[in-house]
This record gives sequence, structure tokens and C-alpha cells, in this order.
Amino acid sequence: MARVKGALATRKRRNKTLKLAKGYWGGKSRLFKTAKEAVWKSGQYAYISRRLKKRDFRRLWITRISAACKLNNMNYSTFINGLKKADVVLNRKMLSEIAINDPAAFRSLCDRARAAL
Repeated sequence: MARVKGALATRKRRNKTLKLAKGYWGGKSRLFKTAKEAVWKSGQYAYISRRLKKRDFRRLWITRISAACKLNNMNYSTFINGLKKADVVLNRKMLSEIAINDPAAFRSLCDRARAAL
């Protein structure tokens, strides 16, 4: 019976990794061993960054809302508390969009929050 070495499967696996490492600097894009490590590490960074992205955007939205609240003589925490008591259900992303694009509507939200307190 003929001996099977599995060269085709090995070559496919290596080429798949090298394709993912395309554009990396130096041997990381050409040598399988270093490319494998670089691709593995970049996958870790990508996984972590997908979670950090959510935190960063929430922080940005809160900063924008806070700045708009200060223009309406209110601070962020009392604004959010007032909205909850007034049963206004808007997430921070939408609140920041309203604060940027429609200051008059945001002013009315501030008034509703102030009235609920």
C-alpha cells in the first residue's frame, strides 16, 4: 500500500495562514512560523478590540450628551435620571445624535427631564 504524506493538506493550511498574514512587515508575511504567530496574535487583538469598541463609543456618546446638557444648564447624571423618571426611553447613541443634529429637540428633552425631577 502506498504511503500518504499529506503534503497537499499541509500546503493548503500554510498558504491559508500566509494569505492572512499578507501585508505584514518582514518575515511575518513570508515565513510560516512567524506568520502563524502574527496571525494568532492579530486575532487576539481583533477579539479584544471588538469589545473595547463598544466601551469607546459609549464613552463618546456620554461625552457628547454631557456637553449638550451643560449648554442647557444641567449635568449628565440629573439629565439621565430625569429622563428615566419621565419614562423617556432613548439610548445614549440616539441622545447624542439628537444633541448634535437637533439642539431644539434636545432642549425639549432637557425640559422634560427637569420637569420630572
